[in-house]
Parts: sequence; structure tokens; C-alpha cells
Amino acid sequence: MRDKTTALRASIEVGSNFHCGWPVAVVLCGSGYSILLLLSAALGARQALAVPAFAAQTSQPCATCHIGSFGPQLTPQGRDFKLHGYIASDGKDHGLPVAATTQTSFTHTESSRRGGAAPDFRPNDNLAIDQVAAFYAGRITPEVGGFIKLRYSGVRQQGQVGSVDIRHARDGELFGQGVLWGLTANNSPTVQDPWNSTPAWGFPYVRSGLASTPTATPLVAGRLSQRVAGVGAYMLWNDLVYWEADVYKGLNTEALSWVGQVPFDGNDRTTTVMPYGRLALIRDWQSHHAEIGAFAMSANVIPGRNQTSGIGTRKTDTAFDATYQYISDPTKVTSDRLSAHATYIHETARTEASSTPALAQASLVHPLDTARVDISYSFAATVTPSIQYFRTTGTADVKYWGTPNGSPNSDGMIFEVAYVPWGKPDSPFANVNVRLTAQYVNYFTFNGSSTNTRGNNNFFFGFQTAMKL
Repeated sequence: MRDKTTALRASIEVGSNFHCGWPVAVVLCGSGYSILLLLSAALGARQALAVPAFAAQTSQPCATCHIGSFGPQLTPQGRDFKLHGYIASDGKDHGLPVAATTQTSFTHTESSRRGGAAPDFRPNDNLAIDQVAAFYAGRITPEVGGFIKLRYSGVRQQGQVGSVDIRHARDGELFGQGVLWGLTANNSPTVQDPWNSTPAWGFPYVRSGLASTPTATPLVAGRLSQRVAGVGAYMLWNDLVYWEADVYKGLNTEALSWVGQVPFDGNDRTTTVMPYGRLALIRDWQSHHAEIGAFAMSANVIPGRNQTSGIGTRKTDTAFDATYQYISDPTKVTSDRLSAHATYIHETARTEASSTPALAQASLVHPLDTARVDISYSFAATVTPSIQYFRTTGTADVKYWGTPNGSPNSDGMIFEVAYVPWGKPDSPFANVNVRLTAQYVNYFTFNGSSTNTRGNNNFFFGFQTAMKL
């Protein structure tokens, strides 16, 4: 582990002077809404998935830490930077680690949405300012680093505290082998994970906020994002075994409103304490990286569709994941890279018996299984085509899921091509990067129906920017 840290620092010291970003997964913000308004006027409102403050701190191009030169998909160097607490640097003073990202998009769905795709949007063919965000991303003290994100959503038309991950890490020795241990404080389960096979940073890395999505989603796959606060500890032993344990506390109604989250917006709600655990085995050799792991979470929640009933549900998620990466030439940050990820989540939801007539006959146990598999190939860290198959299945229950026939089943595929012209050592701009994305989502089944599913298919075209302030 000490050798790996030394190698990481050495690569930073000899790195390029081009500064461009790390992933949203590794981003922070703390500038305030006045900065958001300024950025909106100066850049147009588009949000990127990379944070140039990290690149400026290390004097490395985006391609060093990110597949395709734009986050959040991480290379081995990117994972090391995150696990070591976001504090690696080139030893120079680059000012405050503050960055901004923007995202604009165009969405076309195969069937128009009656009443509009969202408030103040047309039924179809919408241009949107998806997000404008500011980040504090990098060193906070010599031994503490992280990211704090503030964002303005042009779809929801409100400001929010986004993803937060603050860390302290140290190297040591355990049982005669190198060990890295660290502490994390964050606000979204799996946002602290260094692999893109877990939900917070999994594919698709960007998608439309104006297209319909399936109703059923596991608890650990985003239903608590930015709605909890948690602390945890992690350890990487002998570059082989990764272990993590966290505890989260759900935010109350007042706290949710303070951070810009709508308390009753259809997401699960809780103020209880929730445990989260993670275990992974990893292997790096020559041009290859492989990871296989598991993670789990359990919580008492009020399900999103039953917010007014007060009926509690115990949700327990058990998940397995795997990552494989192949780098054609490890000595070049612009070499071709193949990446593959797989995730399977099994959720068991046990609902309290209800005296409410509308819920009394509902099933008290609701299993849900979600699987996702994706693969991408990045050509010269510039053009990255990706494809994913996703599937969710569960037991039908109209009162619980709220779908027309009571089924939560959905499956389909996502096809995407991303183009990033900069972010490489020879790029002409410092502290700036952009990404263009073309994406098509095709459903085979949507909320339990295979008929009239085609209308939910959608084309998404996104333009993202990232810059250091």
C-alpha cells in the first residue's frame, strides 16, 4: 500500500500542467447560491460530471483519473486518489479548490407526456438547463479532503445540497502487509465507493430528467441520496481486501427542507439509524483490474407511495457487484480502455399490518430484484460508446407499487456514445473540459406492461462543461 501511494505521488509530480476534472463522485461544493447564479449567467446552465479542482490540485489531465477523460468512471489512479482522501497534490498553491459544472440537454420521448414532461416544460422535445453546480473539491486540511456540492436544478427549479464525501486516510501495516484505512462522512449510501459498479456512480452517468423512469427502485439505489447523513470507516489490506462499515441517520422534515429536498416527493422517508456494509476482493495485474464484492443496507422507512399512511416498512437490500477494466497501454493516459460492470440487488420489504382500508389487503412482503450489466470501450480517451441491459422484477401488488397492473417489472437497454475533445495531456485549454453525449433508452417492459411501452423510449442529447474557478 505504501508503494502504491508513493507511485501515485510520483505520477502527480511528473504530470502534465493541464488541469481538468475528477468525477462528480469525487466532487464538492461550497460556494453558495450567488455563485450558482453567476455561473448560470456566464456559462449557460449545464452540469458536468467532472471536477477540475481535483485536476488542478494534482496537475494531471482528466484522462489520468477518468475513463474517457470525463467522470465519473474511474481509472486505477482515480480510485487511489479517492481512497487516499482527495489530498494528493503537486505541492503547489493553486488557490481554493473550487470548481463549477453545468449541463444542458435536449430530450425527445416517443410519446408526448400529457400536461408536460415537468412543470413549465412542453409535452415533448424539451431543451433544459438540467443543473448548474459549484463544488469545493480537494484538500480541506493537510490530512482531510473531500467534495461538497451545491447545485441548482433547472428541472425542479430549486437549489439543493448535492453529494458530499469528506475523508481522512492513513497508510500503515497489518499482519505484515500494507494497509490503508480511512474515515468518511457522506450523505448518500455508495457515494463513497471507488467502483462504478455500485449505484451512486453507476452507468448511465447522465440521463434525462424529463423522461419517465420505472417506479420500482431498491432503497440502496438512490432512494436515500442526499436525504441522510452518515459516517463510516474503511480499510484496504494488501491491495486485495476492501472492507467498509457505515451508519446513516435519516434527516427529519425540517432538515430535508433545509438541504433542498422535498420531504414528500415520492422517495422513501425515514429518521431512523441505518447500517451499511461493504466487502470487496480486488486484483491488479499489468493491464487488468478486477473487483468482485458485496454490499448491504437495512432501514425502517415510510415507502414513497405511502407517505400519508404512516405505515412503516423494513427494507433490507443485499447486493453483489463486479468490475473489470482492461488498459491497452498502462504507460499512456490516452490508451484505449475497456470497462465492464455488473450489479445485482435483492430487496426484501416487510410492511407493518395496516388497519387502513386502502392498504389492509396489500401483501406484507414485497421482494424486488434488480440487475444491471454494462460495457464500454474508450478510444484514445476521447470517444466512448457504452451499452447496458437492466432488469427489475418483483411480486405484483397494486396498492404497494401503484402501477396499472400492480407489477414492478421493467427491463430494457441503454445505448450511448460520449465525446470528450479535451482532458488529455496535449489539450489546448487548462482548467476546462466539455462532454457531448448522445443516448437512447429502449424499454422492453415498463412498470409491468409490455404493451404501450414504446412511448417511454427516449433520445437524450447532453452538453456538459467543467471548469476551475
